[in-house]
Amino acid sequence: MAEPPKGYLCLVLHAHLPYVRHPEYPDFLEEDWLYEAITETYVPLLDMMERLAADGVHFRLTMSVTPPLCNMLSDDLLMSRYYRKLQKLLELAEREVQRTQSLSHEFHETAQMYLRKFRKAQDIFEACHGRILTRFRALQDAGYLEIITCGATHGYLPLMVKEEARQAQIRIAVDDYRRHFGRPPRGIWLPECAFTPGVDKMLRQNGITFSFLDSHGILFGVPRPKYGVFAPIYSPGGVAFFGRDMETAHQVWSAEQGYPGDYSYREFYRDVGYDLDYTYVRPYLHEDGVRRNIGIKYYKVTGRVPLSSKEPYSPSRARDVAASHAGNFLFNREKQAEYLRGVMGTPPVVCSIYDAELFGHWWFEGPEFLEFLLKKIHYDQQTVKTTTPYEYIQNFPEQQILEPEPSSWGDKGYHEVWLNGSNDWIYPHLHICSERMVQLANSHPSAEGLVKRALNQAARELLLAQSSDWAFLMTVGTARQYSVKRTREHVSRFLGLDHQIRENRIQEDFVRFLEDHDNIFPQVDYHVYQSQELAPIYA
Repeated sequence: MAEPPKGYLCLVLHAHLPYVRHPEYPDFLEEDWLYEAITETYVPLLDMMERLAADGVHFRLTMSVTPPLCNMLSDDLLMSRYYRKLQKLLELAEREVQRTQSLSHEFHETAQMYLRKFRKAQDIFEACHGRILTRFRALQDAGYLEIITCGATHGYLPLMVKEEARQAQIRIAVDDYRRHFGRPPRGIWLPECAFTPGVDKMLRQNGITFSFLDSHGILFGVPRPKYGVFAPIYSPGGVAFFGRDMETAHQVWSAEQGYPGDYSYREFYRDVGYDLDYTYVRPYLHEDGVRRNIGIKYYKVTGRVPLSSKEPYSPSRARDVAASHAGNFLFNREKQAEYLRGVMGTPPVVCSIYDAELFGHWWFEGPEFLEFLLKKIHYDQQTVKTTTPYEYIQNFPEQQILEPEPSSWGDKGYHEVWLNGSNDWIYPHLHICSERMVQLANSHPSAEGLVKRALNQAARELLLAQSSDWAFLMTVGTARQYSVKRTREHVSRFLGLDHQIRENRIQEDFVRFLEDHDNIFPQVDYHVYQSQELAPIYA
């Protein structure tokens, strides 16, 4: 019988994108966020996990798939548009294999690699009829993957003043998770990893047993945690919280200190959309014809040199480096587990938390790194084993109780990223809309027909306006104009519905238009916004 491990590694990937869907345009730039992530992150991660499972590799991985992402991955319009994008990528990759035959070996090797990658994406997409969530669900049903939920639209819970608004974010997320995965979620990724007292009680009321905090959310808790972030704690509300380990975060996340900055890895910022002749790449750009990244890149990081001085990328060399880095990461976890076990007297859990899009999109070799790591954990040692949070608390149910520190995983660790001079203007509008949504729900306990449709759509508009992505993008300055536009649109649409409902003159054409454009959560029920003493039991 094998010796029990000295410690556990809990790998957590947070997969999320804001809900972007524009049927009114045939080709919308921000929809590319989803299409790029499917090809570069979600499909490679899915393929990696399926290969490991087929090879008999014992692994455990935890991954959030947020409700906006679930709804986009299940949307017929978006998935048909993705498939067309993928066909264009395949066409370009085939042309690139031909073009690079007369160039250096590295260029041709890389072109062939892209063609294989895009063909694999096509095979996976076609095999599941464009429903890749079903394949993630199968991995969960087989016990390899723990899929967790998030706030309904990744709304920043600490900055919501109405308890009913927070409750709605959680309850709608739980209900939507059941729709996609056939069971209630056991865990949740709090949007932006942001905690405020009282949220844990709501989580427990909705059947959530575990979540995550950045390290200071645990370390600054009251009383002080006996084992730091290397064991979960229970909050007063009865939810287990796991703390983020910063050593593994820097080792993988940091482009300067971590693995992704290795000079042999692929350079993200140099792309054929800029490098090749304009007439050649024009068919693969957006309708506006502006040069942008297409997704085929031929150069490596090289060093701290200008983009024009980057050297050719070698996929085989980068793969060898990823294997080496996986070995180094595991060696460090073994030493960490041995030390912590000696100090704690019980097996520690090292919780390594990352944005899923780091693996494949930003760090191209990330999925290969994970595959090497999980194989090495399975075959090469017995000191460390992977686990999920649920497994760990089942095996070690007795843990310390403490009140976590209000916190987030944003810059400076608290709420400043989502509340500052660039975005503070949004909150009075969101607070007023939340107040009015609660009033609408309370004053219409049993609406039917068009009134019910309008109330449900008002809930959707409020939820979409509350997405923390808009405040974040305003802070960092990326897609700021689009984020402002989305916030204003959803607030305006909500207020229009609110006015029509209160005046009892609902325009069905307006409701139908919004139902078509902002169609997230087809099963949403406005009753979730009723005050607790009035709210029905939510199935």
